[in-house]
Amino acid sequence: MSNLAAKRDMPRANAGDGPVLAPLDIGHEKYIALVEPDTAFWSLVKKNRLADLICDPAFLEMVREHAHEFATEMETLRYGLTPSAVYFNPTERCNLNCTYCYLPEAMRRHGIHMSRDDLFRALETLRDFFHPTMPANDRPQVIFHGSEPLMNRKAIFTAIDHFGEDFVFGIQTNGTLLDDGAIEFLTSRQVSIGLSLDGPLAEITDRTRHTFSGHSVHDRVLKALDSLRGYESYSVICTATSENLEHLTRMVELLHSLEVPTCMLNPVRCTLDGGRRVRPSDLDLAAAYTRALDRSYQLYLETGRKLIVANFANILLAIVAPTARRLMCDISPCGGGRCFFAVDAHGALFPCSEFIGIEGFKGGNIFSGDLQHCFDTSAFRSVTQRGVEMIEPCEHCAFRHFCGAPCPAEAHELAGDSLHRGAFCGFYQEQARYAMRLIADGREEAYLWDGWDDDTHTTFDLNIADRKG
Repeated sequence: MSNLAAKRDMPRANAGDGPVLAPLDIGHEKYIALVEPDTAFWSLVKKNRLADLICDPAFLEMVREHAHEFATEMETLRYGLTPSAVYFNPTERCNLNCTYCYLPEAMRRHGIHMSRDDLFRALETLRDFFHPTMPANDRPQVIFHGSEPLMNRKAIFTAIDHFGEDFVFGIQTNGTLLDDGAIEFLTSRQVSIGLSLDGPLAEITDRTRHTFSGHSVHDRVLKALDSLRGYESYSVICTATSENLEHLTRMVELLHSLEVPTCMLNPVRCTLDGGRRVRPSDLDLAAAYTRALDRSYQLYLETGRKLIVANFANILLAIVAPTARRLMCDISPCGGGRCFFAVDAHGALFPCSEFIGIEGFKGGNIFSGDLQHCFDTSAFRSVTQRGVEMIEPCEHCAFRHFCGAPCPAEAHELAGDSLHRGAFCGFYQEQARYAMRLIADGREEAYLWDGWDDDTHTTFDLNIADRKG
């Protein structure tokens, strides 16, 4: 479904019987946004045409005819999906002690590795669970996650070879253990790889990412990135904190020079105290973030090569094509327990990796029998039934289906209850405004993956605006 709700000359809006159309200033010279909050249907309208448009009976009638379809598409996206991926922690241990890690330090220092036999048992259970629900030619995803999965390298490499026909594998690593042998193994098997780097220079990275003894890992990660040049199935996560905000633009320049295909500029998760200590303000984060996005566009114009900032691209897709989004953190309920779930090194089941280590969110154990049971537990339902309409003030916000009030784990730890906003409400609003400005200027394609709309269709297309209005 493509909800490309307003090209520059085609303002559209959802104005069925009863919904409120909220006019929003997006900071654009010529355009204002109209948003129907319940369905996330929106329109960009020339400011001098706004009154004419919302009073135009033909416009209102045409939108009313599609109101049910809009609502159904949003309902399906929010409540009609089933799990197709697992974040799998094959070890509790990590060789780094990053400032903002959302996993407890004691676990990362002294935790267990999952044995090879238990890893195989767990993957067999997952294979049997997914088999009846997946389309015939699709395979579920298993992303080995952390702590640092390569601390248990032998077991997971053996599992990747054994279950290669059953799953699409990925690995999220800090990059420090990605030697030539590991890179050859993973790339030859088309395993997707995610690495982490927080700065363009060691002195920046070292502020938040380092070993337990305080040693730098910056150069080791750069070496791995250089070795991955030309491999399409990898990405880099840069966690945006108060320690690196002023360097995000240089970070984009570095990643583009290394020909990284995709990155994420992720706001720091404030689940634990370490993340809260390096939490930037929404205003500072938004300013630095948009400067970095602007620079990515300039580099695209100069070279013809895109560096996709995936978490922003997902916000952009949430606006132009909600069902084409690739990440599920910026919708409510989020993807935790709906589109994916997590397994820790003991086999315990959680709605998402963010909940590992948080009391009350364990939904069972993969070795105890019925995997389906975990989805009916209060631990999972508290996440899968968390609608943004249940959160104050999000229930009144026109942007509520573009951000989803992330993250429930973060909100729970910040406020003691997941029915609160996460840490960066203002920042997410500014992302949406920035995205709408790009659409108004016809620049959105430069920020999206090539072919993003191959499997979409336009639900509603109304061309009634005066191009010279």
